[in-house]
Amino acid sequence: MAQKQYHVAVVGATGAVGQQMVRTLEDRNFPVGTLTLLSSERSAGKKMRFRGEEIEVQAAAPERFDGVDIALFSAGGAVSKALAPEAVRRGAIVIDNTSAFRMDENVPLVVPEVNESDLTWHNGIIANPNCSTIQMVVALEPIRKAFGLERVIVSTYQAVSGAGAQAIEELRAQTKAVLENKPVEANILPVKSDRKHYPIAFNAIPQIDKFQDNGFTFEEMKMINETKKIMHMPELSVAATCVRIPVASGHSESVYIEIERDGVTAADLQAVLREAPGVVLQDDPNEQLYPMPANCVGKYDVFVGRIRRDLDNRRGFHLWIVADNLLKGAASNSVQIAESLLKLGLI
Repeated sequence: MAQKQYHVAVVGATGAVGQQMVRTLEDRNFPVGTLTLLSSERSAGKKMRFRGEEIEVQAAAPERFDGVDIALFSAGGAVSKALAPEAVRRGAIVIDNTSAFRMDENVPLVVPEVNESDLTWHNGIIANPNCSTIQMVVALEPIRKAFGLERVIVSTYQAVSGAGAQAIEELRAQTKAVLENKPVEANILPVKSDRKHYPIAFNAIPQIDKFQDNGFTFEEMKMINETKKIMHMPELSVAATCVRIPVASGHSESVYIEIERDGVTAADLQAVLREAPGVVLQDDPNEQLYPMPANCVGKYDVFVGRIRRDLDNRRGFHLWIVADNLLKGAASNSVQIAESLLKLGLI
């Protein structure tokens, strides 16, 4: 019996994540019968390739969702808030890659390796978590299941692609300018809409998104709140410091955790992670084997290494977690959610 084919729409198709969504649908052989590519008026008319054919990008509008089964959104929170409910009204299931619905108590926030069962109570919209949150919870969930989890402190080293294609171009232009002893222009980072901008080339900027009244940035609060929601642990102690570094793609994270059980060794954590879904363990100090963003680009997995017990706290451990922020951190997690919907018979 032939597999059912689905009408899939990608909103924000010409953006960095949107392009990866289209590639991921093809690479993972998702059963797409019809693909509708949507964007802003500015990008409408462009053509993108899918399975050897060219598809013209159309301007996003409510009527474009007529007949759509699954709509993958990655065009900014304002677009999601305006069009996602319209897509649902027309019968589509929305998988949204913005922060618009993540903390809505009526919207599941899903990483399939962690909380796939939350998909069973969706009301038409499913939220895809923040890129830096996704890779962390994929690595921490198997540890939580095996040994409990009481505390998480994370410092991120995030790639500029998380700020969009323009940020990548600015990194390249700034790097060239520095190497040629020319003036360096900064117009995008840390936040395009903020008052000040700083160069990212040969620099590290300890601000991602705008500062909140508590001194944390919005990106840091996303990691804190989303981790608790995904893991169903409102009592979990989580703190984050998010830093932008001059890497094009691939987020890295230094994570300190405290578990519930005594007598656990680094080898115990390695054993659990070696068998964990979506995780690749790269942890051999003798061979200088550990995850690096340069080696994770284009891969769907989360890479974990540098696992060691804290020297002062017997239940404390340190980990280094790396993933492609445009894939597992965004596009492929969205497509995995769609795959889970099919697997669970929810569409």
